Amino acid sequence: MKKPFHHLLYVQVLFAIALGALFGYLAPHLAAADWVKALGDGFVKLIKMAIAPIIFCTVVSGVSHIEDAKKVGRVGVKALVYFEIVSTLALAIGLLVGNALKPGGDFAGKADAAAIAKYTEAAAHRSGVEFLLDIIPESAVGAFARGDILQVLLFSLLFGFALLGLGENGRPMRQWVEEAGHAMFALIGIVMRAAPIGAFGAMAYTVGKYGSAALLSLGGLIGAFYLTSAIFVAIALGAIAAAAGFNIFRFLAYLKDELLIVLGTSSSESALPALMEKLQRLGCPRSVVGLVVPTGYSFNLDGTNIYMTLTTLFIARAMGAELDFTHQATILVVAMLTSKGASGVTGAGFITLAATLTAVDPALAPGMSFVLGIDKFMSECRALTNFIGNGVATIVVSAWEGELDREKLRAELSGANESGKP
Repeated sequence: MKKPFHHLLYVQVLFAIALGALFGYLAPHLAAADWVKALGDGFVKLIKMAIAPIIFCTVVSGVSHIEDAKKVGRVGVKALVYFEIVSTLALAIGLLVGNALKPGGDFAGKADAAAIAKYTEAAAHRSGVEFLLDIIPESAVGAFARGDILQVLLFSLLFGFALLGLGENGRPMRQWVEEAGHAMFALIGIVMRAAPIGAFGAMAYTVGKYGSAALLSLGGLIGAFYLTSAIFVAIALGAIAAAAGFNIFRFLAYLKDELLIVLGTSSSESALPALMEKLQRLGCPRSVVGLVVPTGYSFNLDGTNIYMTLTTLFIARAMGAELDFTHQATILVVAMLTSKGASGVTGAGFITLAATLTAVDPALAPGMSFVLGIDKFMSECRALTNFIGNGVATIVVSAWEGELDREKLRAELSGANESGKP
């Protein structure tokens, strides 16, 4: 029996987003209150509390059932190769559109170095070696307590290999992990019922706190960023999806609930568990989903890459500096590295931007203050693009491995299950 229209989650979330934006516009002082912010923050925290256990259960279950242990390394290498190629493509598209539209040329503003000091300091103290060492948790409990995705992923891989080595002796533990995974996904199903409340609070607070004035004053940059992201998803990811045998727009329609939650909360992590579940329903093997999705959340940040290139060009033009080919090539190389080095850090998008600007030209770093007020509005698009990119990556790697169930993929995307529910 088909659900009534108003019972569909994406309809409820869409209505909540619209209502939140209206509330923030009409009553900004009320919308900027702490209790309104707490609605959005609380929902994201509810989701995040389940991410580490879900990654653990999915990865351990997937790895421990693999007959060929070399497959894990093979899938990991394929995923990283894909991430680097597509991330470079995202950076290049950002540079092309930035040079074509030239945002920032007529912007009049004064840079405020003090306003962005905490981001430049964080970028300066985040080296590549520290990033690699941070992947290793000081304790397994600490990794779960902090919710550090890469640390949990590393521990889960090692635990899965340990169960694989135990053979039949590890079977009871494998079964327990699988049942725990089912319970965690059921928990997420309960939490998702609060998604409209979280989306309302996050959107109302954003509009009430930062206001429409910030949107209007830097509308050119915001518009360029959303346009570039749309081009990247429709054309670049669309072509990759077509080569893998599916339609990108049907895929987006299939993930409509999750996309609206990401839009409302400005966090791609808020829909990570649901993405992992739906990708398995689309025919991706559990082992590939468990490896590619968590890794992609740190290494496949297409939206962040587009944001960095466009914003760097905007700041340079706003400060009267013209970046030549050498400088722009430096942006591409440095951004490829810094987007990994700042993953998992609070304010990662802004910290990554600080690291990129400092490497290209330290004099440009204070210009980050120009976009500080609108970064929240751009974070929604960053999160959406990152989210979509990781979903496409998982299907592509599954197909690359020859383990994608294409019948299930076609059945799900063709509308056989319109609500996206089992």
